[in-house]
Amino acid sequence: MISKIQKVKEEVAKVVVGQEKMIDSLLIALLCEGHILIEGVPGLAKTTTVNALSKALGLNFKRAQFTPDLLPSDILGAEIYDPQNNQFKIKKGPIFTNLLLADEINRAPAKVQSALLEVMQEKQVTLGDTTFKLDPPFFVMATQNPVEQEGVYQLPEAQLDRFMLKILVDYNTKSEELEIARRISSGNFEEINAVLSAGELDELKASIASIHVDAEVEEYMIELVNATRNPTEYGLEEIAEFIQFGASPRVSIDMFKAVKAMAFMRGKDFVTPIDVAYIAKELMRHRIVLTYEAEAEGVTTDEIIQKVLETVAIP
Repeated sequence: MISKIQKVKEEVAKVVVGQEKMIDSLLIALLCEGHILIEGVPGLAKTTTVNALSKALGLNFKRAQFTPDLLPSDILGAEIYDPQNNQFKIKKGPIFTNLLLADEINRAPAKVQSALLEVMQEKQVTLGDTTFKLDPPFFVMATQNPVEQEGVYQLPEAQLDRFMLKILVDYNTKSEELEIARRISSGNFEEINAVLSAGELDELKASIASIHVDAEVEEYMIELVNATRNPTEYGLEEIAEFIQFGASPRVSIDMFKAVKAMAFMRGKDFVTPIDVAYIAKELMRHRIVLTYEAEAEGVTTDEIIQKVLETVAIP
């Protein structure tokens, strides 16, 4: 089964150079039926990657550009009056797809952000008096630009918590950037083929569910999450003043699922603490609320999580 994952990666690599961490994270979130938030400056192939992934999986893909004047109906759809038939009809928005790219999500106002909450959690959309279940799989990949300050809104904590992973995308290496420039200038791009069917995707999910997690590793994951809420219990007084709210209960749930997918993608049938450490920051960095003191001193959630990983005993 792991060879099918490798085939998907090979197809995506036809148009995306490097960015293995982002691709792995996308696959983990997709296999765990979660959503992903990607932060990075423009031009790092975020849109290209999710488009290529949808083609390799044979799934529907839509892109929604978030702007300050966006309305919830622009994303979800609305009831439209039809004067010829003297009745209302449903016009579905771009949310009705398998893979939705919410581009620059932090540019949209709060009413649009809250409209996404039901969709991301319940996988359903309510338009008027009718509720529509979305066809599985449903996967939201949202991007935000950390550089822009004009016309940008802070994402609500409730919505951030709906994202299973938050990935920070960095620049490509010099050799990767050289390869990108050569490919684009020559215009030589291979066609992406669908290599995984919906049925095979369900089989992969079933395989991941059977991955073994030892009781000690389960306890280790809970200890990591609890350490962000009660740092003084773990001798972490140095970071206690920087944490306003620790990781939410959703972190524990998502961590139990994500580490299984991580082990599966590494070709293992059991989870190790290495799998936990590899993905801990992606799971928690957007779910820890820092104090004003932390922001004033430039302390990041990644630094908090690193301290926790270094302190909590590994089984």
